[in-house]
Amino acid sequence: MANVVVVGAQWGDEGKGKIVDWLSTEADVVVRFQGGHNAGHTLVIGNQTYKLALLPSGIVRPGKLSVIGNGVVLDPHHLVSEIAKLRGQGVEITPDNLKIAENVTLILSLHRELDAHRESAIVGGVTIGTTKRGIGPAYEDKVGRRAIRLMDLAEPDTLDGKIERLLSHHNPLRAGLGLPTIAVKTIRDELTAVAPEVLPFMDAAFELLDAARRAGKRILFEGAQGAMLDVDHGTYPYVTSSNTVSGAAATGSGLGPTSIGYVLGIAKAYTTRVGGGPFPTELHDEIGQLIGDKGHEYGVNTGRRRRCGWFDAVLVRQAVKTSGINGIALTKLDILDGFKEIKICTRYRLDGRLIDRLPASQAAQERIEPVYETFAGWDGETGGARSWADLPAQAIKYVRYIEELIGAPVALLSTSPQRDDTILVQNPFQD
Repeated sequence: MANVVVVGAQWGDEGKGKIVDWLSTEADVVVRFQGGHNAGHTLVIGNQTYKLALLPSGIVRPGKLSVIGNGVVLDPHHLVSEIAKLRGQGVEITPDNLKIAENVTLILSLHRELDAHRESAIVGGVTIGTTKRGIGPAYEDKVGRRAIRLMDLAEPDTLDGKIERLLSHHNPLRAGLGLPTIAVKTIRDELTAVAPEVLPFMDAAFELLDAARRAGKRILFEGAQGAMLDVDHGTYPYVTSSNTVSGAAATGSGLGPTSIGYVLGIAKAYTTRVGGGPFPTELHDEIGQLIGDKGHEYGVNTGRRRRCGWFDAVLVRQAVKTSGINGIALTKLDILDGFKEIKICTRYRLDGRLIDRLPASQAAQERIEPVYETFAGWDGETGGARSWADLPAQAIKYVRYIEELIGAPVALLSTSPQRDDTILVQNPFQD
């Protein structure tokens, strides 16, 4: 049995929530290893819909252990509200089925305020398009070695000194931005108010996960966003503030890379993106509008409409390489039902020459043009299909061509938001 890492193979919003939920029936432990509550996952189970932002998708499944790893940045107040919301939907959440790494970095109100201020003021002509939830500033404090971590709440006698260290950076910054400075007591009160509600979930996650691994438990690592939003390998600077590729599962959970057995990439049968940044296959016409309408392409937690375009095989092929993807879960094939023609981007043209990868240069990314192959659509329906026999022949050809272009097989095919509307080709846990 292989432990499985699930990563987005595009710019996020690929449908990871459903796939992780689908896989969680065979997993014993589900781990979130990066990101914050800017990652929206929608799970549809029967007639109940769950919208998650921070909690691992396995939390809605009885008998599963959910872990928020050290690679996540955690807003404790949002955590409390998300737990309360799910409990209101009948989900049991206790320290027995939810654990949070003791060394996880906390998101504070000052992070949210700084994030919002930066997004409202265009600097150097760049608006990243963040969710303004403080994720980026919290990661900055983490690598700047001044962050407040969950374990610090358990040591209130030492908290003031740590807050002073944090504010020695933020107050001069805030003064320079024209924002009021913050008193130590303000941050301390913010933290001590929520500490009793979050500390019961604290644990040494790396030790807990190592014990699970040694006991033969199946571990599912759940990423947020997508590989093309990786701070190193994505469309920088229009990226998130963490590593989203599969290698981050090791550092973000405390387990070594040898604990990872299979990497499952998630990709839509077309492409979407939220926020600013390059999008070579973006459609600004009625076709892009139609894809967005049929696919209900709105952010789970933000409500922002997603930008839509044709499938970009160059991007996904690159994600296959940077994340070591073994197989792809292809989602939302049904949204393409009824299209007379479907286009696939197979290469880019940059300054008159053909290239097979997304260049790292921001200026070059803005100049690239997609090179398309036109693919005949299909008249039948793929929605709700649960076997290859249920699919139109042309839809199967489309899937097979995608496999050829990206250099990875399709392990699962999702044909609706419903959990059971999934065609299994290869079980990642039995690789």
